[in-house]
Amino acid sequence: MKKVLIVEDSTMVMRIIKHVVKQSAVFTPLYAETLAEAKALIDTNPDIFAAMVDLSLPDAPDGEIVDYTLSLKIPTLVLTASFDTERRNILLAKGIVDYVTKEGRFSYVYACNLIHRLIKNENVHVLVVDDSSMSRKIVVNMMRLHRYPVLEAKNGIEAIKVLLNNPKIKMLITDYNMPEMDGFELVQKLRVKYVKSELVIIGISSEGDGHLTARFIKAGANDFIKKPFNHEEFFCRITHNVEQVEMIEQIRDATRRDYHTGIYNRYYFFEKGYEDWLAAQGNNTPVALAVIDLDNFRLVNEKFGNDAGDVVMQHVATRLDQSLDRFLVARTDGQEFYVLMVGLTNDKACSLLEHVNSVISNASVDWNGSKIAVSFSAGVANYSAQNGSEQCDEGGFDELVINAYQCLHRAKDAGGDMIIGDGGVADDVQE
Repeated sequence: MKKVLIVEDSTMVMRIIKHVVKQSAVFTPLYAETLAEAKALIDTNPDIFAAMVDLSLPDAPDGEIVDYTLSLKIPTLVLTASFDTERRNILLAKGIVDYVTKEGRFSYVYACNLIHRLIKNENVHVLVVDDSSMSRKIVVNMMRLHRYPVLEAKNGIEAIKVLLNNPKIKMLITDYNMPEMDGFELVQKLRVKYVKSELVIIGISSEGDGHLTARFIKAGANDFIKKPFNHEEFFCRITHNVEQVEMIEQIRDATRRDYHTGIYNRYYFFEKGYEDWLAAQGNNTPVALAVIDLDNFRLVNEKFGNDAGDVVMQHVATRLDQSLDRFLVARTDGQEFYVLMVGLTNDKACSLLEHVNSVISNASVDWNGSKIAVSFSAGVANYSAQNGSEQCDEGGFDELVINAYQCLHRAKDAGGDMIIGDGGVADDVQE
């Protein structure tokens, strides 16, 4: 986890902060009560991610610690006992992340949530579009202050090119008045390809009135912010839009997960698996599909109870997901799992699953003093459009699953605890 320096000389306030931080558990706190202690911690922890500091300390009564952490380019959140507009403006001009007044427990919750937001922001790529280099620089610097990775474009046409070449971009902030393609037209074109939950678009402008805001929103923008920006309002609006999309992604991901083990479910496997298989066929890439079945799982439930069976199922799911993390792994029905291994021939897929089975077998599950041995059997099938054995349609993917089941039945009939492939149908495909 990221390390965060927290500097506060008040015993009562520190106690509250520690309680809030302990509940969130999203970063590793390093506590100090003075500037001297903070410097010592920084010297021994050069990888500090951010700092939450009190403005007035016994050995730094005038905010010297803020200058110190900022000089080391550590994102800094300031805690203060009272609100002072002039001092706030001075601190914001220096480049602090935010300015939080210590007015109650929620203030510290807000501060900790903001640190968590900075951590998550590192994975939210942003594109800023503005023909004015000065205006663009202001927005870029503000976003980087909150740890967003930022790309830039001078107009709408350039923005589309940058966006297509950088699929990780999750947010686009665009000015309205630009040459070649203005912000309003850019929003219209992007909404043909990207829905609001895929790409957050925020319009900005110093021109116009409420009608411009309405036009942007009706064209498909998630939000509109008028220049000049108020620091707090700007980031509250940005954060609100990012978190809204993240919430939608969490809900969508939950529908794809098996409620019991947390790995993907059958429905998502067939949705995503077919897409990956189809792409592999187009690229002439070998694909292996495995159907895995736990050996003697019914006996585990009968001897140790259903609760033990649940623990065994979760144990196997976790091991499979970790060992095969670069492939698509899903729990389908009961004690069965599917794995789609793009890029592997039959021989290689079987060898990999033999290794995984060995790892799982050597790590028995502890249950009330007893050790439950676990192993699995698997059937592996391969197909490739190149060898003429299959057409690129859903029926072809379903037949791949059927063939894997046939191999699984052979493994079970042979006594279990083994991996059987379909004879390497895809071995003729060049890797």
